[in-house]
Amino acid sequence: MNDPQDPYDPYAAQQQLIGYDPYGRPLYGQAPAPQPLQPAPPPYEQQYEAPYGQSYAQQPYGQQYGYEQQPQGYAPAPSPGYEDPQPQQWIPQQAAAPQAPERAAAPVPVPEPRRADAGDRSGTGPEPDPDPGRPAADYRTEQFAFLDQPDEDSEDVIDWLAFTESRTERREEARRRGRHRVVALIVVLALLAVGALGWLWYAGKLPFLDGPGTKKAAASPAGAQKRDMIVVHLHNTKRGGSSTVLLVDNVTTRQGATVLLPNALAVTKEDGTGTTLGKSVDDGGIGTREALDTVLGTRIGGTWRLDTPFLERLVELVGGIEVDTDAAVPADDQAKTPAVGQGPKQSLTGAMAVAYATYRAQGEPEARQLERTGRVLYAVLRKIPSDPKAAATTVESMGQILDPGLDAQNLGGLLSRIGEHAKVAAYRTEVLSVKPDGGLTDEASKKVVKELLGGTVTAAQSGAAPRVGLKDATGDEKAHLAAKAALLNGGYAFVDGGRADRAAATTQITYQDDAQRARAVDVAKTLGLPETVVKKADGTVNADVVVTLGKDYKPS
Repeated sequence: MNDPQDPYDPYAAQQQLIGYDPYGRPLYGQAPAPQPLQPAPPPYEQQYEAPYGQSYAQQPYGQQYGYEQQPQGYAPAPSPGYEDPQPQQWIPQQAAAPQAPERAAAPVPVPEPRRADAGDRSGTGPEPDPDPGRPAADYRTEQFAFLDQPDEDSEDVIDWLAFTESRTERREEARRRGRHRVVALIVVLALLAVGALGWLWYAGKLPFLDGPGTKKAAASPAGAQKRDMIVVHLHNTKRGGSSTVLLVDNVTTRQGATVLLPNALAVTKEDGTGTTLGKSVDDGGIGTREALDTVLGTRIGGTWRLDTPFLERLVELVGGIEVDTDAAVPADDQAKTPAVGQGPKQSLTGAMAVAYATYRAQGEPEARQLERTGRVLYAVLRKIPSDPKAAATTVESMGQILDPGLDAQNLGGLLSRIGEHAKVAAYRTEVLSVKPDGGLTDEASKKVVKELLGGTVTAAQSGAAPRVGLKDATGDEKAHLAAKAALLNGGYAFVDGGRADRAAATTQITYQDDAQRARAVDVAKTLGLPETVVKKADGTVNADVVVTLGKDYKPS
């Protein structure tokens, strides 16, 4: 409750007690309008001594907000607990006019008025105005700036700063992500480049560096390299005839090869009589593998008889093949074979693959048909599973009866290894060229037999009869047959070297290994020739001892 004598009450300077309401609360009336007063200093300020001995008196707290103290002439109100037996009516006396100050007070800072919406700190809310008709103080809202009043301009500035900062952070984050992506891309490209160079180095395909495989092959002679090979006889069950190839897996150099063998290649039967490869295969193929070992100086691991129906089945099992065909194969309605187009990457089914592999146009040499067979086999090897077990399952699914020495497990493992070479293009196909009489040409002996097949004079099995090659340089058929019969009767393995390109005046017997000199001398004695015809030299026929008959040879 406000006390009219309280100097800190803002309403006490203009009100007087005129009575009490039924609840015992005091009632105040309006005091005479006070004269305008000069702003007084805050109540907490001390009285300061003005210049020349003058001083400024401290004013009560209530006058800070433009309200005067209780005017003179009013008596104080009795205490609420006091009971007057004769209540009297209080009559306001004539208030004396306030005296004007002798001099104007110095201007002092005006404190901010208390806000109307601040409320009472006690929690009961603001005091109601007891005199609504009282004139308001001469203050306007725009004269004050409250600390808690929001400033829209400052908020806009803060929002702009926050937006600018966030945009800058996003740009920096985008730059960091871009740098990280560039670094990651560079690392990936570097790894790919290193991997590609490593593979090329390992494969020995760099012109200035040799990989492990290249060094290994260069360090080992061609004959000392390890090779696994099988001979494949493709039988045409509809039209007859056969085609023979060698599948080679060079374990040392990790390369594969297909060697196409012409049917005209001269071989020797077990009884010593001569024949051709084609006739030997058509006669059942017994002893053909051994005859090839004798002629080529190789060690073939097994024989795979592949009839055309099983080739068709094999192509279907691997899902078809793609072949770069060199000729168009017409359809055969009678044989029910579809036509095959000409061009690169021709998709062939099983029947189409058989038709192309066995196709030979009229007047074409046998080598053209052999090349088509080689292309089909190369495409099949590229589709063989890399897993040896899966490859063995594919071979078993063909339903073919294999050679006892070459079962499905061994054949599947070899095909998978050779197929790996074909998939990475570490593969080559060569045709073994022969002379019209069936003998090997010098180029075939050097390029294919020695380099590709590794045929050597020591390739024959241990304990076997020494292989003696015979090349006729006499031009006399009778002399050639007499020398051949003498060698066969002497127990030697005969290797027909065919006819020489030109005639020779004298007979020569050559050997390549010093260990074979004694055998060369024995061969000379068998033919009735002196020891002086024996010398060490590179032979043109792949055999332990090579005899080149000259015109001086006279059969006994």
